[in-house]
Amino acid sequence: QMRWMGKCPDCDEWNTLEEQTVRAKPKSRSMMPVAAGMIVAQPTPLRDVADAGANRLPLRMTELSRVLGGGIVPGAVALVGGDPGIGKSTLLLQMAAEVADTTGSVLYVSAEESAHQIRRRAARLGLDGGERLFIYPEIVVEQVTAQIEQMRPALVIVDSIQAIYSEAGASAAGTVS
Repeated sequence: QMRWMGKCPDCDEWNTLEEQTVRAKPKSRSMMPVAAGMIVAQPTPLRDVADAGANRLPLRMTELSRVLGGGIVPGAVALVGGDPGIGKSTLLLQMAAEVADTTGSVLYVSAEESAHQIRRRAARLGLDGGERLFIYPEIVVEQVTAQIEQMRPALVIVDSIQAIYSEAGASAAGTVS
């Protein structure tokens, strides 16, 4: 119930309250809805699993390509970790520029740095990315997902995943939800 309050109930001071607009929290829903008649997965012996024969996106960055098993597997997720300042963001930006130059569009989601900071790093590295490398400073996973669905990029990079959060959850960014 909304009502006027001139005196703060916590500090007992007058005229210290500020109006704030709070986004309505969406109803919580399961990440994996089960529809009527949906086939439920069953355990399968490894030898019976069909080889999908994924075509990898090769990289000129030979060591990174080797670490990834010969390139980037479409639809796969790779987590790049390491100590702060070790060069994770630089490596990912180099990979993004290469894929944008050779394969297709790249969505680089930046949850910790501004687009300007990333542009400056790219300039220092002599990277361009042309018309296909897109920087998207966003921390709300629902916004990121909507952008991915709209763009359908060849590669999505999220830097850093620990700074992303869901509006559907009650947890803060970087926590288990």
